[in-house]
Amino acid sequence: MLTTLNAITLPFIGEVNLRILLIFLFCLLCVVAFEFVNGFHDTANAVATVIYTRALKPQIAVPWSGAFNFLGVFVGGVAVAMGILKLVPLNELMVLPVQVGACMVISVLLASIIWNLGTWYLGIPCSSSHTLIGAMIGGGLGFTYFYGGAGVNWGKAGEIGMSLILSPVFGFGAAVLLMLFLKHVVKSHSLFHIPQGPNDKPPIFIRLLLITTCTLVSFFHGSNDGQKGVGLLMLILIAFLPAKFAIDHSVPDNKIVMALNNTQQTLQKTLLANPAKQTDINTLNALITTTKEDLANKNSTDPKLTFKVRKEIQTVNKTIKGFIADPKMTIPATDKAEFHTASSELTRVTDFAPIWVIATISISLGIGTMIGWKRIVVTIGEKIGNEHLNYAQGATSEIVAAATIGLSTGFGLPVSTTHVLSSGIAGSMVASGGSKNLNAGTLKNIAMAWILTLPVSIALALGLFFLFHLFV
Repeated sequence: MLTTLNAITLPFIGEVNLRILLIFLFCLLCVVAFEFVNGFHDTANAVATVIYTRALKPQIAVPWSGAFNFLGVFVGGVAVAMGILKLVPLNELMVLPVQVGACMVISVLLASIIWNLGTWYLGIPCSSSHTLIGAMIGGGLGFTYFYGGAGVNWGKAGEIGMSLILSPVFGFGAAVLLMLFLKHVVKSHSLFHIPQGPNDKPPIFIRLLLITTCTLVSFFHGSNDGQKGVGLLMLILIAFLPAKFAIDHSVPDNKIVMALNNTQQTLQKTLLANPAKQTDINTLNALITTTKEDLANKNSTDPKLTFKVRKEIQTVNKTIKGFIADPKMTIPATDKAEFHTASSELTRVTDFAPIWVIATISISLGIGTMIGWKRIVVTIGEKIGNEHLNYAQGATSEIVAAATIGLSTGFGLPVSTTHVLSSGIAGSMVASGGSKNLNAGTLKNIAMAWILTLPVSIALALGLFFLFHLFV
């Protein structure tokens, strides 16, 4: 492992090894860089349609999109971020030296950045979500090789994988249906006009429609993709500073105890109605008692005890949810409501992100949106179809993308903005003129990137984990 260098004392952190501090700062730089790249790599999808339909000039569209990406991260919650965290063996990382966590984090982030920059340079729309998930699987496999155990939460990976696979299929199909509706029911000729030059701008109501859809895609992209950066930054903070970030110390202990007490009271009623579940209920009751004792002895400087409280709260919460979902248990609606309330309070303790973390990711994503956007925009606007985007195609693809991303965020699932919007544009092109309206060469490149992203990012992260592990 790393040799000890001179320790220094920092405010809010305490004494820290200088070399560990440098690695920590490098990890922070990597996650900011990843979100910055994500900004100009993925968000270019949102501005492509308004630029190529002449609804907005690039000088206005790009900062506008960046601002709503920023806002989306701020109000999007942390459900997707916590889903990302659950992919890796966080609890196991917390009891190992911080260098191990650093190996995983740096491997994941560098692998993601390398692949994203490569596909951006070639102007190929590629999913940052797929890249990140693949890199996290690769890092998890490296962890399993060296330390054993479950390095990857395959259940969560499968859930996320299905979301990433089904979302573009839904986007394509929904875009086809919406375009056919506009074509055969609305029948507005102005909607299907193709801009012929820089001064050929859409009518005011169409322009407002396109600007609205661009705004929605930008906002929901921030609320979904931005959360991935929040999850990564929380992974770094928990790995390096578990005593301060493993649980949310801003939640008063008495609120946690109240939620645990209410759970125990509800368990007594549940036991009367479900005597066959006595062992499970008594086990949970005993765990809650232990959790309250550990919570009373906890302080913000003891990582081992903080880590123990985190695991106990997570186990209590998981068991409560299991009781609620168990069809063999008889639980009245009022008691289920009590369980749900307690579960929500306990979730706040472990699934959180400080406001400065969200602000850091928001700013990185927003600035990234304003830089380097043009390569992807050209592909989206000019090369997926064999003709220039008309107004209906632009609006259709973005309405479908915004709806899909928004729903995914609501369910706490990561989804690929790139895949959904590209599929939506392809669907709108097919609805307009059949498959002959698609550019086979561009679609082949996009498909190859989609197919290669997962295995390449897994291999990159795994290789980097092995490389970095030699030096720790």
